[in-house]
Amino acid sequence: MPDLVLLRHGQSTWNAENLFTGWHDVDLTPQGEAEATEAGRLLGAEASLDLRVLHTSVLTRAIRTANLTLDAAQRSWLPVRRHWRLNERHYGDLQGKNKKDTAELYGKEQLDAWRRGYATPPPPVALGDERHPAGDPRYRDVPVDALPATECLADVVARVVPYWEDAIVPDLCVEGARGGAVLVVAHGNSLRALRKHIDGISDDDIVGLEVPTGIPFRYRLSDDLSVLSCGYLGDPDAAKAAADAVARQAG
Repeated sequence: MPDLVLLRHGQSTWNAENLFTGWHDVDLTPQGEAEATEAGRLLGAEASLDLRVLHTSVLTRAIRTANLTLDAAQRSWLPVRRHWRLNERHYGDLQGKNKKDTAELYGKEQLDAWRRGYATPPPPVALGDERHPAGDPRYRDVPVDALPATECLADVVARVVPYWEDAIVPDLCVEGARGGAVLVVAHGNSLRALRKHIDGISDDDIVGLEVPTGIPFRYRLSDDLSVLSCGYLGDPDAAKAAADAVARQAG
């Protein structure tokens, strides 16, 4: 049976400052590095988990998390695939702004609509704004009209699901590799998009799903990729507490 492991990057510097990060490229904090290492320890301790390939976004916090995690799991040699479609949601004009300050400025109801509403994107940034990805060399081969100036979660689902189908699913279904595992290290919203698709979560219910940093979430899948079981590795109470902390970030 194939396994899929989803891992949100460890705490980033902008997570620690409670800022909307989106596609802005930031590094991990020391706590984030420790979370990534602990994630690797948890993965390495799972005797039944045979990691075969890694997928990450092209953002530093996911790449660094993946490297530290695989080092701790003694799987630093895994083949790696990176793609911008696994990036975090682009928060448009909210990127770089403090979440609590934004709630006070616009009201919590409006912020909740932007932050957790399924189909309500924040105000966009203009082409030429430093927060627009068109000026970043890592996206130079991506058509400008494919790069987001803002996104809601529905937009993230629309860009992540094709990558799931075209890149991740083939790695889960490689002939002769049954029982192997695919590790995806990405971001809160790109992982929410994957979980929505895999679990068939409704547009309304996905609003309540919080993804904690640095805790691996494992799917055991059947040969047709239906879910047999799933859950966080390690202490379930710690995972719940970490997810609750994410929910409180906007005050």
